[in-house]
Amino acid sequence: MERSEIAELEFEEEGLKLRLSRQSKDAPAQIIQTAPIPAAPVATAAETPPAAAPTAPVEEAGISVIKSPMVGTFYSSPSPDSPSFVDVGGKVKADSIVCIIEAMKVMNEIQAEIAGTITEVLVENGDAIEYGQPLYKVKTA
Repeated sequence: MERSEIAELEFEEEGLKLRLSRQSKDAPAQIIQTAPIPAAPVATAAETPPAAAPTAPVEEAGISVIKSPMVGTFYSSPSPDSPSFVDVGGKVKADSIVCIIEAMKVMNEIQAEIAGTITEVLVENGDAIEYGQPLYKVKTA
């Protein structure tokens, strides 16, 4: 601090407070102690209203869900003018391709991995989808 024109510096971060002050050469030394900064009060369970629990999808007997194995863009057909890989009422095998998910400009063919009949398509063509997002409901035998 003697080599610069800084006379005082104060720094505060997560429970630590530091203050440096330059004195003139003839002034007596002064020691300043700092105490830790108390943490912000934590709300207790009684003070906060209970958050609504996320509703899990109701599982139906004999119905399985095909979920997205990755984040990307959902496409129901290989090209805009082609028919969909599967439609409601269509039968799928474990190795049947049900859609394409584009991720980082790579078109990934997604297999059903279960056998059965498609009962519901849960996403729209061109939708942005997340990992684990349900794509199709399938009635298994």
